[in-house]
Amino acid sequence: MTSPKSLDIKALAKDVRAGSRAALARAITLVESRRGDHQAAARDLVQMLLPDTGKAVRVGITGSPGVGKSTTIDALGGYLIEQGHKVAVLAVDPSSARSGGSILGDKTRMARLAASDHAYIRPSPSSGTLGGVAAKTREAMLLCEAAGFDVVLVETVGIGQSETAVCDMTDFFLALMLPGGGDELQGIKKGLVELADMIAINKADGDNLKRANITAADYRGALHILAPRSEHWHPPVETYSALTGKGIAELWQKILDHRTAMNASGDFAARRREQQVKWMWSMLEQRMLARLRTEASVRARVKKIEAEVAGGHLTPALAAEHIMELLQ
Repeated sequence: MTSPKSLDIKALAKDVRAGSRAALARAITLVESRRGDHQAAARDLVQMLLPDTGKAVRVGITGSPGVGKSTTIDALGGYLIEQGHKVAVLAVDPSSARSGGSILGDKTRMARLAASDHAYIRPSPSSGTLGGVAAKTREAMLLCEAAGFDVVLVETVGIGQSETAVCDMTDFFLALMLPGGGDELQGIKKGLVELADMIAINKADGDNLKRANITAADYRGALHILAPRSEHWHPPVETYSALTGKGIAELWQKILDHRTAMNASGDFAARRREQQVKWMWSMLEQRMLARLRTEASVRARVKKIEAEVAGGHLTPALAAEHIMELLQ
């Protein structure tokens, strides 16, 4: 990464606006950097590009491992490109516990999109972030929008206690499920289903078709007892096959129908405003934690407080109060 002193932020912003893939890659690398000087430069860059953002359709896609998220994105992205769209995919890989780097290579699982000039795929390590969404995914999404991509798909790891992070940065939250009705519904994550704007049953082909339809009917029944996120949109349950492409066009139409309904009711603008505020608080929490970990004098005091808590000489509540005082 070029040092900020030699990095011309205005020139980089101009190149990103012009749709340069190399500039976009450099910009995202800049916002993902943990160096303080890089972060300061990244904040200036995102602020500079902010007027060029906000017009894209933002879709979060989640589901358990093996449900076919990457295959679905490859099929959906290919369909969208045929319709004249430019598609950016922010695929958050599971992080290596040792190196912190990405384990999976999403480009190898999205062969169709990887070969297209109208698609951009950016794998990022989740780095332990709750819900599998990288801490800098929001900024990366804005950079992709500034570069002219009008659809941004965010693929989450699909493992973790909460997927709310993806809801706080996207317009539409798509939950993918596998065929298998009956008792398997006992294991659904209620919180995940409550957040979903649509549930889609993948692998509805061949011998699985009947099971997929039964599963869809079961989920429709389950959704009747849950309160929808918006009174203006009741989450549909659809079946499709990422392998054959059947049902992909219908999935996209539902996403467009949702956008139309949300715009008409005013919920779309309200959700975007709410996301901005949540983003602010999220960034504040990250900055506070970063200060605790990076400032030598503060870090030394924190280590001492940790030792006192571990030794039973200080309660966690009082220790937290002492740490808060260090930030003042």
